[in-house]
Amino acid sequence: MDPGTSDDAYQREILPQVSRTFALTIPQLPPALRTAVTGAYLLCRIADTIEDEPAIPPAETLGFLERFQDVVAGRAEAGALARDLDRQLSASTLPAERDLVSHMEAVVQSTARCSGPQRAAIVRCVELMCYGMPRFQSNASLRGLASASDLDDYCYYVAGVVGEMLTELFCEHSPAIAQRRAAMQNLAVSFAQGLQMTNILKDVWEDRSRGACWLPQEVFMRHGVDLSRLAPEPHDDGFGKGLRELLAVAHAHLRNALDYTLLIPRSETGIRRFCLWAVGLAVLTLRNIDANPRFTAGAQVKVSHAAVAMTRSLTDIGIRSDWILRRLFAVAARGLPLAQLPVQLPAAARRPAPTAAGSASSAGAAEDAERRRYGSRGA
Repeated sequence: MDPGTSDDAYQREILPQVSRTFALTIPQLPPALRTAVTGAYLLCRIADTIEDEPAIPPAETLGFLERFQDVVAGRAEAGALARDLDRQLSASTLPAERDLVSHMEAVVQSTARCSGPQRAAIVRCVELMCYGMPRFQSNASLRGLASASDLDDYCYYVAGVVGEMLTELFCEHSPAIAQRRAAMQNLAVSFAQGLQMTNILKDVWEDRSRGACWLPQEVFMRHGVDLSRLAPEPHDDGFGKGLRELLAVAHAHLRNALDYTLLIPRSETGIRRFCLWAVGLAVLTLRNIDANPRFTAGAQVKVSHAAVAMTRSLTDIGIRSDWILRRLFAVAARGLPLAQLPVQLPAAARRPAPTAAGSASSAGAAEDAERRRYGSRGA
């Protein structure tokens, strides 16, 4: 078998084992995009596996992430890093994730065969993710994040960079989409933040069981809730009020996500479907949380199989009609609180990703730039 075919076949085989959602949506993309998006997701998943491994001390985790950046950029060998990581992974790493790490070279080689613009977008995404995640994971605690702007920053590094990458991949694929690049870049981070905030709210109790909380303290303190003492039950009214504030913000971001999707030409039904299924399922998840704010596990607010099937069927019916899709969104989001985002989210400043060789002052400057970029935004 041709090595390239073997690498791509491995990606298709492992994807459903590490993400049922992406295994559902990526096959909807045009063939020219599937390999790039699959490889990009798997590389991000490897970075996340490194970051989440509790057996690796923080300083070593940072070193592994820096080595991973070099591997993705083609500056280092994937096999050596995979072997070193395999010796460090504990039983807390899922078997599929361990398998993915051991096959890192296959994923990297598959990505290396992508076009130059595709590779550049993927490398930038991985480098920014590997730079930003440790800033938050190293300080993760049950106290939560300090402010809503910290939540924005966190969502940017774990999801917003992916939204920017996908925009570049879509524009590289289609000249018609590229004509709308500026408008899509304006909404890409918000699109991703809506999806990420939905996951944060759904998984709040699972995250707390692992010693982490990504909710902003300032929101819940207004309602008399100390996140460090929060327990699954009983919930008081203050927690429900804080939760509803964040539901309103996530809802606003998902409206931007719909606007982003409708910028994609009607002829690109595969890319539209890829985006719409994610947006639709996120809105329905918010509805479930809003209807059951006293939930104690993500499974209690998870979208049912029937709702997934209905989402797929209805979006297929209206895939080429912006009016129908807006009406479907309005029906799905009926009753959800809605925040007014004070400014439309800009695209990322297209700054180069900080590198391992960067000085402490340059890292600090990048951090200050992030604060300036997000500091004026709130719910």
